[in-house]
Amino acid sequence: MVIFTIFFALGVWLLQQQSALPDFAWVWLLIFPFTLIPLLRHQHNLLARSIRILLLAAFACGLGFYHAAWQAEQRLAVSLPGEWQGRDIEVIGVVAELPRRYERGLRFNFDVEQTVTPQASVPGHIYLSTYFDSKAKPLALKAGDRWRLTLRLKQPHGAANPHGFDFEAWALERNLRAVGYVHNQGDNERIDALAAGFGYRIETWREAVRDKFDATLGGAPYAGVLSALAIGDQSSIPPQQWQVFTRTGVNHLMSISGLHITMLASIAFVVAYWLWRRSTHLTLRLPARKAAALAALLTAIGYALLSGFGVPAQRTVFMVGAVAAAMWLSRNFSLGQILSIALLGVLIPDPWAVISAGFWLSFGAVALILYVTAYRLEKANRLREGDGEAIGHPSAYPLRVLMEYANVQWAMAIGLTPLLLGLFQQASLVAPIANAVAIPLVSLIVVPLALLGAALPIEAPLWLAHTAMNGVMRFLEWLNALPQAVWTQHAPPAWSIAAAMLGAFWILLPRGFPARWLGWLLLLPLFLNAPEPPAQGTLRLIVFDVGQGLAVAAQTRQHALLYDTGPDFSGEADSGNRILVPALRALGIGKLDGLILSHDDSDHTGGGASIMQAMPVGWVSSTLPAEHPLLQSASSIRCCHDGASWEWDGVQFEILHPASGDNNAKKPHDNDRSCVLRIGIGKHSVLLAGDIEKDSETRLLRKHAGRLFTSLLVVPHHGSRSSSSLDFVAATLPDYAVFTAGYRNRFGHPKEEVLQRYADSGAELLRSDEDGAILVEMSPQGLEVERYRKTHRRYWTHASATLH
Repeated sequence: MVIFTIFFALGVWLLQQQSALPDFAWVWLLIFPFTLIPLLRHQHNLLARSIRILLLAAFACGLGFYHAAWQAEQRLAVSLPGEWQGRDIEVIGVVAELPRRYERGLRFNFDVEQTVTPQASVPGHIYLSTYFDSKAKPLALKAGDRWRLTLRLKQPHGAANPHGFDFEAWALERNLRAVGYVHNQGDNERIDALAAGFGYRIETWREAVRDKFDATLGGAPYAGVLSALAIGDQSSIPPQQWQVFTRTGVNHLMSISGLHITMLASIAFVVAYWLWRRSTHLTLRLPARKAAALAALLTAIGYALLSGFGVPAQRTVFMVGAVAAAMWLSRNFSLGQILSIALLGVLIPDPWAVISAGFWLSFGAVALILYVTAYRLEKANRLREGDGEAIGHPSAYPLRVLMEYANVQWAMAIGLTPLLLGLFQQASLVAPIANAVAIPLVSLIVVPLALLGAALPIEAPLWLAHTAMNGVMRFLEWLNALPQAVWTQHAPPAWSIAAAMLGAFWILLPRGFPARWLGWLLLLPLFLNAPEPPAQGTLRLIVFDVGQGLAVAAQTRQHALLYDTGPDFSGEADSGNRILVPALRALGIGKLDGLILSHDDSDHTGGGASIMQAMPVGWVSSTLPAEHPLLQSASSIRCCHDGASWEWDGVQFEILHPASGDNNAKKPHDNDRSCVLRIGIGKHSVLLAGDIEKDSETRLLRKHAGRLFTSLLVVPHHGSRSSSSLDFVAATLPDYAVFTAGYRNRFGHPKEEVLQRYADSGAELLRSDEDGAILVEMSPQGLEVERYRKTHRRYWTHASATLH
């Protein structure tokens, strides 16, 4: 069973790496291994056994591959028709989950029961947002309520950047086939207070618990943490607290994790076992162990449902279920079989789980715990303390538990580091200490008290839980403030992650196993194989896909520059922390020698604060007013003006606009104050034009006509009509014209006549909304250009043909 499960998971993972779904005409080939395996069942020689294992592996891998493909085909068959994107559509449906709050409104899943608008077609499951509007009364949306809403929808489309979050995969896994918002001016009204359905009732209970916590704790600082621990509402935790949890490595605890479910299930088992044995009548009818196993399983299922049933919760429920089944069937399941049951239980209904970080960290953590605790001989039969008492003595049981607990924390620190660096390019150095203290306090004190507070009509348990959480947070904040609390680095190559995982398993072999030190050597490539920087006299450029905004990274052999930082999406999310910092860090750029903020528009400066907080910045050059908040935190400030120039590693940088002394001459948000940057190598160049408009283009034509001819132009102002005059296009005459615009943005950028103008000039048109990030390698020999959405396409990637 273990072999079958491993290769089934491999087949599922292979499917998720495909750029297109396979042809199902080949699925019949699975018949051959399926029919041959039973024929070799009674052959016990080594050759027959080896062939049987290979056939089983091939069958399981193929079955997983085509099962995932079939699931994907069913999901992708449902979509929002392109012609109904951006149009008002009236629907009736149910708020399908606990609405999540954010700075500008609410976000929630919505189950569409009826499309009221004639001829419109809307998928059954969609993802919606509301926006607070001073002119309209906020909608009192509650989980499980049936509403009539006016919506504006679009097909799922996310940013496509190196090492970035794949929103389209996220939406597909959750079967959300359209996204959009509730039109505040529409005819929106609640029809029923509570729709029928067990799932809706669960969400209603979750919301009732959150409302109780809010009413009881009010503005208490850790009310959101308690809500996350009780009902899995992670959106209630403020970003500042999430940052502390992440940097100290305890973020897995601050939601309903497998650890919490296991703890509650164990308590339910012990209590049910003790109570059942008190009754002779009950014990004779059903053994106490079976009754206790059933109680533990029901508790695990109930708590997992309350949490939203994420991957860690699913894994725990299936493992508890496997143990309960073994007890009821009076059979022994190996730990490998139990973990296999959990793995199949997660992947069969949700084959996209294999591309989520939670899947790998959850199953990886459990595998590590089993690896260092199960089937190990006693580490020391007569290990003695200072007073001569053997640890094997019953009085030394607490010490044995403490040693085992420390061993598990050590295994987590070593074994999960390759995964953490591969997935997030960072690992907490204080995580072993933080978890050693936080796990028992949160799991054994905070969580039980929070659940008691949710279930009982009294407030005391919630305040006690908050007090305990306050103590935990003080300790975590102290650890977070330590220098070098987090190790951050480049994204390691895949082969080094595999080698490091093998090294971790080698290090964690039982004491006495020879040459365990070799495992440390296998860890070294994880840290030493940094991405190769550009060669001397070569430029590496990334025009990021940040939606309606601009951010461009320029890297030379020993220097890095960021031109603009993209938009601010909300109060807690911006281009800096969501896109730029993860990408730059993964690419091996740990600091910026320079940051240019072209002008004071939020779609160009929105991620600036996150960038400056996350990594060192040598200097900031801008046309921002001196009192601007971003300049207050800068260590060195330069004025962006015509005539400024410098050379890095054989690459020439020069500012062509605005004119010197013009920085404070116009209103702060004037696009014509944008910094225009030219980067040149020999006869090739890149021109970054910010949001300049025709007046600035005229000045550039007058002052720098001979410097405008360029190999690649980031088109001014996202392709708006107010820029890209005929004379400017003729002077630049780019080989590549890059338009940075958000998918279906409200401004209609880029405009068709501007696109046509550059096409007529002979330029190859590139669009961030269609092509994703644009990766450029420029050398004296020419340019190599990569469209990230094309080169990293997956079968779920939003097709360019649907964008128009």
